[in-house]
Parts: sequence; C-alpha cells; structure tokens
Amino acid sequence: MFIKDEAMKGESMELEKLRHSCSHIMASAVKKLYPQAKLGIGPAIENGFYYDFDIPGGIKEQDFETIEKEMQKVIKKDCPFTKQEWTTKQAIEFFRKQGEVYKVELIKELGQDKVCVYKHGDFTDLCKGPHVESTGQIKYYKLLSVSGAYWRGDGNNPQLVRIYGTAFPTKKELDAYLRNLEEAKKRDHRKLGRELGLFDIYYNQAGAGLVFYLPQGAVLKRIIEDWEVKEHLRRGYKMVSTPHIMDKSLWEASGHLQFYKEYMYPVGKDKQEFILKPMNCPGHILIYKAQLHSWRDLPLRMFELGTVYRYEKSGVLHGLLRVRGFTQDDAHIFCKKEDLYDEIKGVLEFVKDAMHTFGFKDFSADLSTRPHNFIGERADWDSSEQILEDVLKRGKFTYKINQGEGAFYGPKIDIKLKDALGREWQCATVQLDYNIPKRFDLTYRASSGSDLRVIMIHRVILGSLERFIATLIEHYGGRFPLWLAPLQVCVLSVTADAKDYAQRVRDRLEEEGLRAESDVRDETLQRKIREKEMLKVPYMVIVGKKEKETKKVSVRKSGMKNLGSMSIEEFSDILKGELKIKKEER
Repeated sequence: MFIKDEAMKGESMELEKLRHSCSHIMASAVKKLYPQAKLGIGPAIENGFYYDFDIPGGIKEQDFETIEKEMQKVIKKDCPFTKQEWTTKQAIEFFRKQGEVYKVELIKELGQDKVCVYKHGDFTDLCKGPHVESTGQIKYYKLLSVSGAYWRGDGNNPQLVRIYGTAFPTKKELDAYLRNLEEAKKRDHRKLGRELGLFDIYYNQAGAGLVFYLPQGAVLKRIIEDWEVKEHLRRGYKMVSTPHIMDKSLWEASGHLQFYKEYMYPVGKDKQEFILKPMNCPGHILIYKAQLHSWRDLPLRMFELGTVYRYEKSGVLHGLLRVRGFTQDDAHIFCKKEDLYDEIKGVLEFVKDAMHTFGFKDFSADLSTRPHNFIGERADWDSSEQILEDVLKRGKFTYKINQGEGAFYGPKIDIKLKDALGREWQCATVQLDYNIPKRFDLTYRASSGSDLRVIMIHRVILGSLERFIATLIEHYGGRFPLWLAPLQVCVLSVTADAKDYAQRVRDRLEEEGLRAESDVRDETLQRKIREKEMLKVPYMVIVGKKEKETKKVSVRKSGMKNLGSMSIEEFSDILKGELKIKKEER
C-alpha cells in the first residue's frame, strides 16, 4: 500500500491535459474530412480519450489512418491553443450557425451567463480546458477503436460514433501501452471463456447478460465459492440464504423501489407483485428483525452467496463484467456504533487477504460521499464518511474521494485491484448505513435495558463473482495456478493397450483429491498435447506400453516442459507439494 503522492497526481493532470488536447486535434481532423459531422463531447479518460460524432454513414477503423494523417497536419502547424470567454448568447449563435446542435444543447443546459471556448487554427470547441500550449506538443498518439454511444447515455437519444484514442509524452510509453493492448486482446475473458470451455451467453435463445457456466467454468466458480464459505465461517460470519423473489412492499420499505426502480425486474402472479431481487440486504434485514437481539449478540455478521438480477441496458453489457444476473459474496454486519471502526478495519483486512490469495498484489480505494438524492440525516452521513476515511488513513491505503457518488442510503469504499497488465478492476465494496436500519426499525437491547438503533455495514469481498472470474481469466491469461485450475491433470494414452492404465492413473489421482481427466481417444499424441496446451491444463501425464509395464508415468508441465518419468506416488507428491505451498502462502 502507498500513501497519496502529490508528484504522481501532478503527472496525472499533465497527462490528462495532453490527451484532452489530442481529442480536440482529432475532432478538428474529423471535421476537416467529414464536414457534415456534428460534434458531441471529447473528454480525456483513463488511458486515453474519446470524442463523439454524429456522422452520416459513420466511421470505421479502416478510416483511422486517414484521420491520423490529417491530425499530423494539424500538429505540424503547431497551432496555439487559445482560451476565450464568450457570452452564452454569442456562443449559441456561433455554434447554431455551425450546425452544432449538441453544443447548443450543452450551452443551454449550463445556464451560465458566460462560457469558455478553446481554439486551435480554424477549429473552435466549447471547452473549459485546460490544454497544452500548442498542437505541436502532441507527438505520440494512436486511434484505437470505434463504437456506438447514445448522446448523453440515453437510449432515447441519437446514437453517435465514439472514436477512442490515446496519447503519451514519449514514444516508449506509447509503444509499451500498445503492446499491452495486444496482450489484453489475447487475454480477453470473452474469447478465452469460450476457448477454455468456461462460460457462454446465449443471447438469442436465453437473453443478453445471462451467464451459462460450462463444466470447467462451473468448477472454477465452485472453487471460489468453497474458499469464500470457509473464509467467512473462519471470520465469524453466519451463513444464510434468501429467496430470489420477494414482495414489492419490502422494496418500498427499503427505499429501493424509489431509488432503484429502473434496474428492477417486476414479477406478477395471483394479484401479488414481486421483485426479482437486485440485492440481498432486505432479505438479511428480515432475518435480523425476526428475533430480538441484545448487545451481547453484536456484531452479527450475516453472509450469503446471493444471486441477484439487475436490468442493465443492452449497450453496457460486456461479457462477465456487466451482466443482468450475477452472484455476490454479500454480507451485512449489524453492529453498535462503537464496533464500526474495528468491523470496517476487519473487512478491509479480509479484502487484503483475498487479493493476495488470488494473486493480486496492488490495489487502491475510492471513498464515495453523499449523493444529491439521499435518505437520512446529514449528520449521520458526515459521521459515516469520517469513519470510513479514518480507517483508510490509519490503514495507509491509497485512496481518492468521489464527491456525490455514494449509494442513496450511505457512503462507501470501493476497492480497485490491478492485474498483471496494470489495469484496474472493481472488486470489494464497503458501505456504512445508518438509514435503512431506521426505515426497518432495527434495534438491539443495550446493557442498560433500553432499545438502541443498530447500524449496518453492507460489504462484498470479491464483489460480483462473474466480474471477479473475468478478472482472474484476464489476469492469468487463462493459465490459472494449480489450486484454481478447473482441470489440474489430464492423462493421455499413447497406445490402445495403455487405455486401461490411463484410466487407472486418473482414478488414483482423483482418489488423492486432484481434479483429473483421461484422454484415451484414438488420436495422435501430438494432437492430444496440442489440444491440452490450448486448454492450458497445468499438467499432462503420458502413458504408453512402457509406462504400463513399469507402473510409472511421463509428466509434462504446461508450457512444453518435460519433467521425466516417475511413479504415480512421486507425481502426486509434486502436485500436493505445490498445492501445500500455495495454501501456506494464503
């Protein structure tokens, strides 16, 4: 963990300025090549920038080379970026005359007397900046991809063309990033998920965003779930399980129907209205409320591997990363105010242990504060936010504050991990909630004999198991460590008379608790090995007439490494030793 570094923050701001300037250069090049194009917005984003255009006929990636050449002309002119302040009336008249309907809409929405524009050459854009001094400072850039994007993210608005690109201060950094992108394409969990037989999504037959785990993927998911159950029980959590649908009135009481309705799936039957649960907390609340609790019972940690359903717009669905049905390692801690610091600290320590167990060494936190639409008292929100920040500070977490991004019922900490390619992924979330306990009148009997309000901590450790599995696939490129590999060993027969021996070897390995299969098809050994390498099976055991006679096996490790001939017992000991080391590390 690292503490905030102001120098790094300054470098980040300079990079953002560079990329935002590059987006303007790209927009000017697109307008030159496609005069009918209308401008949307063009911000800098993590790892690059994008710009949205309304272009008759659209743009394809094959057009990027032409656009980049036009950008180079703008850069060679070394035009200064100049900032001007216009009256709103002046800006509306200018952009309306240019046919820039989206810019006019943005200006009207700002509702200000004056707005800022930036110019370079003959190109003018509505923008508050900042920018680099001149176009000539942009030297190392690349257009990356194109996609559709609804104006303002609203499916009722026109669909625009979004062009993504990136820019860096040096050629070395750009080249390294592009190499990373190529490696990321190879690791894409959607591609590997099908190749490795992990999961599929049958869009037309079953619906978008609904995951079907194939045999190998189902094993991987169960390995993770078994680890989760063991670790939660070890840390004093109580296992529960709640229904997938619950009466609409429960969601009205919780406030979700008011604040979360657009993401909910309603279900009607026999004149009763149900909701397909989008989260697990109301179910856990009912379990808590069904009994009287004293101060001696607290903190009460309630855990569920709960599958939830949320309506996500089709445009944002993405493999396992954004789906409509997913399982959360969801828990709710019911506690006293004096427990809060230690409980949140314990959750973050659990997160740290989990990340190290699964092979992630670097992660940071976002602290999201009170949103515009919220329930409860400001004083409770202020207290909650202070407690969360104190835990982060004392734990020396790298963190940033996201103003106004908290849940409607409480502030939260989001943990982001970094994978092998340095990309960030959302995993754990910790939310502190004074408000839903009030709505449900959740209390406990204090030592004084009076009834006091309980406080809730909502938390997930890995988050959505679907998202986490996607992260694991891309982090390891599908080549999982032995303890996580759905199939650890495949026994390959070389000759027909060794088939029975191959089966016996597989059975022996399974008896030792290893996940093993045998391949006794009448195929060449080379083909079998090639197929298992493509499936990234950690170990292959090869048996033929010689191995059968000597009661030994020839062992091959994934990645073309031969370990030689040995007894089944010796090979089993190697695997169990590897698994023991990993267990001790965990």
